[in-house]
Formats: sequence, C-alpha cells, structure tokens
Amino acid sequence: MHFGVLVFPGSNCDIDCYKAVEDTIRQTVEYVWHTETDLSRFDAVLVPGGFSYGDYLRCGAIARFAPVMGALQAFAARGGYVLGICNGFQILTEAGLLPGALLRNRSLQFRCHPALLRVENAQTAFTGLYQPGEVIDIPIAHGEGNYYCDEETLAELKRENRIVFRYAGSNPNGSVDDIAGIVNREGNVLGMMPHPERAVHPLLGSEDGSRMFAAILNAWRERNGAVSSR
Repeated sequence: MHFGVLVFPGSNCDIDCYKAVEDTIRQTVEYVWHTETDLSRFDAVLVPGGFSYGDYLRCGAIARFAPVMGALQAFAARGGYVLGICNGFQILTEAGLLPGALLRNRSLQFRCHPALLRVENAQTAFTGLYQPGEVIDIPIAHGEGNYYCDEETLAELKRENRIVFRYAGSNPNGSVDDIAGIVNREGNVLGMMPHPERAVHPLLGSEDGSRMFAAILNAWRERNGAVSSR
C-alpha cells in the first residue's frame, strides 16, 4: 500500500504521520509538496496537523486553494482513503470535503494534552479495528478545534452515522455534540482533531492510534482481495 503525506509551508506533523505509517504498518510512504497536481499513485493520503500558510486569516482558508487540493478532491472522488488530522481536518472542511467548520476553542486557549475519545462508528475504513463504544486515548494539540455545524447538518451526520469519534467525558474545545471526528457520506474521508499519529507506541503515552493505520491497511487489502491482518 502506498501512502502520501501532504506538506504545506508550516506543516509540523508531517514527519509524525510519515513515521507512524513507516513504524506501525511498514508500508511505502512519501512526502507530497503542496504544489503537486497528481495523487493517482497513492492508495491513501494523510493531511497532517500543525499549521499551513494563511492560517492567520483562518485555519486552512488559503491552503485549500493549493494545487494539491484539486488533486486531493479528485483522489477522494475516486474512493481513495483520506485522513485529515487537526489542521488537516480544518483544511478538509474549508475545501468542502467534509461539512462544518472549526472555530476557536471555547476557552480561547490552546489545548495540548491527552484526550479520551469514544468510538461511535467502528464500521469505517479507519476504525475497523476498534470496538463500538470503545474509549481510546488520543492526544489533542489545537487552538481552533471547536467543531461547529448547523442543526440540519448535525441531524444528517447523526442519521447517516457519520460521527466517528466523540469526546468521552470532558469536551476540551466546546465542539457541538462533543464531536471529535466525522466521515464523509462515502466513508473514505475522515477528519479528526486529535492526533492518532502521536499515539502509536507506549512510550508516547498511548498506542491506541496505531490501530487506525492498521485498519486503513486492512480496508485496502480487503478492497483489493488481499489477506487481512485482523
């Protein structure tokens, strides 16, 4: 399986994503500069957290116009797996690949600490190795992670079972309905504020994120008739 990790000017979690793929599932992975216009060689694309140029205007507002985003939209339309993490989630909403928007944390403070998530949908390509209702430990690091959508969109997300993660217990940023991650209608694009790539080894405080990368690999293998590692 071939992974691509997008790199925008200012990205600082691209290396974390690269290493998470390399160390947890040992698949081919490469960095993809934001000027790239062809993602057809990849099976999955990670849009990492950190920062992207233009965030001073609104997180992801300028990055969504990068040449690579047109290629990413085409990639997602073909059914390619896309995982947007933190700033990557913000970029996906700005680009219209996922509904809603990310606002300033309700506390108006940057929050960086472990967070407990409840798995609401374990039937996606990203969560197939978790149990429904399982609580996992995945860290957050963001100042604008307050997910917002209107009531009609929220009702649609609930009806279509597209809320993948909710904060369990404490809601660190004020997100509507405690939402921490959502998936698109087709189920191949996931956006989440917490950082699974920072939870792939006990030395990092949690290895709960490693199963997300393994689940993507399994989904790809099953789609292509290969042997699953379940």
